[in-house]
Amino acid sequence: MNSATSAASLTASLDDPFYYLANFQCVLDWVAARHDDLLIEPERAFLADFPALPRASRALLVRMVMRKGEHFRTSRLAYDEIGDIEEALSPLVAAGWVEDAPALPVDELCRQLRLPELRHALAGEIAAAGLSTSAAKGALREALAARELAPRRLSEWWPEAPDRVVRLTCMDLCDRLRLMFFGNLRQDWAEFVLAELGLQRFETVPFAANSRAFQHRAEVDAYLGLHRLRERLDDGDCPSALAREVPAPPDNAWLAARRARLLLALGREAERRGEADTALACYADAGLGEARVRRLRLLERLGEHDLALRELEAVDPVDEAERQALSRLRPRLCRKLGLSIPPRAPEPAPERLDLVLPPGPGGVERAVAAHLGTAEAPVHYVENTLIGGLFGLLCWDAVFAPLPGAFFHPFHSGPADLGREDFVARRRRLFEACLAELDDGRYRESIRARWRTKQGLASPFVHWGALDEPLLERALATIPPAHLRACFERFLEDPRVNRAGLPDLIQFLPASGAGEPAYRLIEVKGPGDRLQDNQRRWLARFQAHGIPVAVCHVRWEAG
Repeated sequence: MNSATSAASLTASLDDPFYYLANFQCVLDWVAARHDDLLIEPERAFLADFPALPRASRALLVRMVMRKGEHFRTSRLAYDEIGDIEEALSPLVAAGWVEDAPALPVDELCRQLRLPELRHALAGEIAAAGLSTSAAKGALREALAARELAPRRLSEWWPEAPDRVVRLTCMDLCDRLRLMFFGNLRQDWAEFVLAELGLQRFETVPFAANSRAFQHRAEVDAYLGLHRLRERLDDGDCPSALAREVPAPPDNAWLAARRARLLLALGREAERRGEADTALACYADAGLGEARVRRLRLLERLGEHDLALRELEAVDPVDEAERQALSRLRPRLCRKLGLSIPPRAPEPAPERLDLVLPPGPGGVERAVAAHLGTAEAPVHYVENTLIGGLFGLLCWDAVFAPLPGAFFHPFHSGPADLGREDFVARRRRLFEACLAELDDGRYRESIRARWRTKQGLASPFVHWGALDEPLLERALATIPPAHLRACFERFLEDPRVNRAGLPDLIQFLPASGAGEPAYRLIEVKGPGDRLQDNQRRWLARFQAHGIPVAVCHVRWEAG
């Protein structure tokens, strides 16, 4: 595995019935070679012992790892290439990676049994709960859970069961290995298959042999701990209880950012449940940006206007979104406290179009495009894909620059640090060089060349299906480079946030000969819809730089 390993070189052929096993072993080998110092002995033992098992047993373990949950009925573990499941299970049980007959709580039992089986197996318990055996599965589950029945083996719940349930005991270990390989738990084993099918293709970026997401085991532990807390929140656990388990901020900027996002989510759920004290504490602990705005708004709703204003006055906004939110909140607080109201910057006032259209099957944006478009002035539905795609193509080399920690496996659709505060700062000179091409005209050929040579490669900015060559050429011929620079510089102010909010449509207009831009952007708003904050921020940028834009408000014709 050299420093320029491609995704294609790692994926097993789908003609091999054990392709998934080869892909799994590839991850194990990669982790063993690059992350040994982050492992403890039981994990090293797994990496060493796994290849020694019979192939059928290894394949079965991987099949289970790649499925949802940890419990499996043996009758549902049927794979032609594996053969006898009981024979394949035996070495896994002996190794301790599969538990042969685990005790099942009621919830798990209900997941494993079909409704007729559940009614038959638990007829006595159902009767004791005062329910009819014809009750729905959800009602049975709730009633049985309320009885707080102790977990039992399937054979104890249902002595006549036609098969048994086994439990995968090494799922946490496999998640840890997957995390060390990908640097996140969003990507999974399907990446290998999608790459082999050609449905996903990735830029080949060289990276050092010691390049990886985690430098210390404690960082892996912290990531997993935060991930489990988020899973529990999504499963409905009490946010107040979860908030008490959130660890102290780690000495790692991107893990601290993950912690802040968890606290924001906990605060939002606590606020939704009416747990104001927990929400306020979570927002305060989360730190800057959206969490701080949400705390101030909650203080306002609670009538704590003086405290909210004092905290607001101490804020140094971290971005446009926070500045925009605070500019709206400050007048309200001043009004409620009887204070003079500071002047606000005027909202952008773009051209307004009002249309009454017949309802169509393609949505309001396509209805407007069809109505306004002509052969001489075609309209394209582009939303965030055109301007973002042009930026991604021009700045391809800067985005995919092989900086330390940005790339560390072959399945990156973009740099791992894209959402981090120093993403642009680390590449400042590279981005400046790219944008300099807008000043001397080189940008057109650079964009065309990348459109040809990078076609289909995953990118956080380029959506290939929405950017065909005629649209690309029309945009390059029509949109002035100064307008592109204004948009691209806003991307660089916050690449993660500012990729969204761009207008829905672009209309290319006949040249006027008067120096006016031969295009306009059009944001479409259907009945009852209104401009979102990120769209307003883009409109302000367009207005400041003379970029032609209209907001089209649509009403449907009465039926």
